[in-house]
Amino acid sequence: MVYLYIFKTSIHVYFIYFCVVAFRRKLKADLSAAFPSLSADELSELVPNKEELNVVKIYAHKGDAVTVYVLHKNPLFFEVDKKLFPTVYVLWRYPALLPAFKTWPPVLQKLTGGADLMLPGVVVPSCGLPDVKQGDSCAVTLVNNRAPVAVGTAAVAAEQMHSLGMKGRGVCILHTYMDYLWAFGDKSGPPSLPDAESEAHGENGEECEISDKEEEEVDKCVEEQYSPEETVTDQAHSGFEELSLVEQDEEKGEKSNEKEEETQDEQKTPQEVMDAMLLQCFLHALKSKVKKSELPLLTSTFLRNYMFSCCPSGKQLDIKKSSYKKLSKFLQTMEQRYNIVRVKELTKGVESIVEVDWKNPELRSFSFPEDTDVESTPLPDGEEGEIPYHPPEITTLYSVSARLEPLFLNANKRKGATLHPAEVRSIVTEYVKSNELVDENNKNYVTINPTLCDCLLEKSEYQEVVSLKWDDLFSRTLGRMQECYQAVFPGQPPIIKKGHIEPIDITVASRGSNKKVTLIKNLEVYGLDPAVVASVLQHRVQASSVLQPVPGAKDRVLVQIQGNQIQQVGKLLLDHYQIPRKYIQGLEKPPKGGKKK
Repeated sequence: MVYLYIFKTSIHVYFIYFCVVAFRRKLKADLSAAFPSLSADELSELVPNKEELNVVKIYAHKGDAVTVYVLHKNPLFFEVDKKLFPTVYVLWRYPALLPAFKTWPPVLQKLTGGADLMLPGVVVPSCGLPDVKQGDSCAVTLVNNRAPVAVGTAAVAAEQMHSLGMKGRGVCILHTYMDYLWAFGDKSGPPSLPDAESEAHGENGEECEISDKEEEEVDKCVEEQYSPEETVTDQAHSGFEELSLVEQDEEKGEKSNEKEEETQDEQKTPQEVMDAMLLQCFLHALKSKVKKSELPLLTSTFLRNYMFSCCPSGKQLDIKKSSYKKLSKFLQTMEQRYNIVRVKELTKGVESIVEVDWKNPELRSFSFPEDTDVESTPLPDGEEGEIPYHPPEITTLYSVSARLEPLFLNANKRKGATLHPAEVRSIVTEYVKSNELVDENNKNYVTINPTLCDCLLEKSEYQEVVSLKWDDLFSRTLGRMQECYQAVFPGQPPIIKKGHIEPIDITVASRGSNKKVTLIKNLEVYGLDPAVVASVLQHRVQASSVLQPVPGAKDRVLVQIQGNQIQQVGKLLLDHYQIPRKYIQGLEKPPKGGKKK
């Protein structure tokens, strides 16, 4: 039996060995097919036979999960939609591996922020643009350095770029220097690899620099998108430095320095300005509002009741416009890098600030900005202990589907465009009139042409239906569009999401020994803080309440309060918060009265 066991184990080991060998061979074959310029020696260097090669899943430039091949702790290649792309680490060793588009250094900040490379930002060399077709892999380099700083796919072919007048999207970016994929490696910087043109400029004693006017034009041409958060800590660090500079200038009281600060603020991106404001409100709230006796303090309550009230007058604090995107990311940075606070998950899915280092040098050296009017900020409501709440304005919208796109082309509405129902009726009416489809004998009917047939009719109706009533035409159009909703909170940009808005759900459940509890879900959808609602209800009904995570929903918690409290919850939501009844589910289940014996 012992020998048999050893024999089986040996077979298992050899099987794994042959699988690894086969995997390396396949990877080499795939790389050779994807990058024909790589020689056999270069392939062996990238995929060695006797060194450890890891395959991992990681989040890349825009949050997509991709397969990554890692050697010596550096990602070499990543796979998206079964297509292999080199990382910047590989391209720094083999810069000619992909055709490259050249751009100005200021554009790199936009690319690392999540934008694609726009054609107006492309520098056309004397030899012309690289010969690429739509969808081809390509790299992005900077003027005076041919070391690639980004990898992506060509949005259009090279010939079309010229025919478009160098306007529109040029390269769809997948991975950049300074993103998550780059941070997975050794975080080294691009080498200095001067190209032929820059060397020629150097010989002539001329430098290839971007002028102020060109820089402004380039910035206008690059699309702004949400950025990944790989440089969060660096931006927070720079925020501390900016605040300390502001304090020094305030102490000096020099007008010239104040003007310089204003100029610097104008040069900052909106994201950098929001990062600095977030940091300022954070320090201000800790130093002037939070008391030790209030700890532990829910992070959501800290943001709503403390940080918002420290926002400078005339300005608005919006975490989604910062590089952090979420409060948890910001607090994590404050905890890990600066040790100002300690955040802990006391209840599963619900984070609280459990400790504050009041002696932290950054916190102690912070002084209140003069433009923050603490007295004029909204004060908590005396009865409820919360900041005045205003319900969102909710509007039903419709998104253009792929099937209906031909019907909306004349109105320049592509797939995914969101429209109000009145806009849909107007566009459809204009289409019918411009194509003279109104029935001459009965103007209540519309004649079906090939486009309307493909967009609105079922296959079984192709030969039977030749006209539709106006109402039927509109209802069919809306029925084949994706329903969306738009929520507009006071002082905030509109939020548009697909599907129906989730109502606030109120249910009564039993918890052992036939004890009743009331559960309230989806408060966050309407901008309500569950912790505040729980506190208010606890005060009103004199019953204990707790927060619990919602299964399968991130950043969502439900309020659980003892007893059947449907009437009190309904009164609070309808009368105090002014939530329309149609957005509340469960009010039709009032508590049952006890039976008389």
